[in-house]
Amino acid sequence: MSVARSEVIGFALAGICAYAADLGLFVWLRSGLGWDPIAAKSLSFVAGCTVAYLGNAFGTYRGRRVGWREYAVFFAVNFAGALVQLLCIAVSHYGLGFTSPRADTLSGAVFGMALATCLRFWGTRTLVFRTGEGSRTSWTG
Repeated sequence: MSVARSEVIGFALAGICAYAADLGLFVWLRSGLGWDPIAAKSLSFVAGCTVAYLGNAFGTYRGRRVGWREYAVFFAVNFAGALVQLLCIAVSHYGLGFTSPRADTLSGAVFGMALATCLRFWGTRTLVFRTGEGSRTSWTG
């Protein structure tokens, strides 16, 4: 199964929009409304997942099956990606002793994000939006 450049670009664009929605909502809930950080992040994570799903369902993988099952699997794949990022922070911070804020950022937002993005891309294309008969091409291609 080959990966088309347009598929990677579409996935990246959906991810950028999702990241912006997640971050924007988190900052607004946390700073603007004074929400608890866990509650704010939980809601912003769900919102970001929803934006990414819609971008991929109606953009990158348009023409493929879209529904609650796909959304649930997509959410599970994204949750697994979040766990990968947390695991990278835990290993770096607690296992290797790199405890500075910069080290936490590098392990979670750089290395963890890179690994999580690979997992999310694989999961999205193989578990969520499987190739089927009658599939159209990516909207970026």
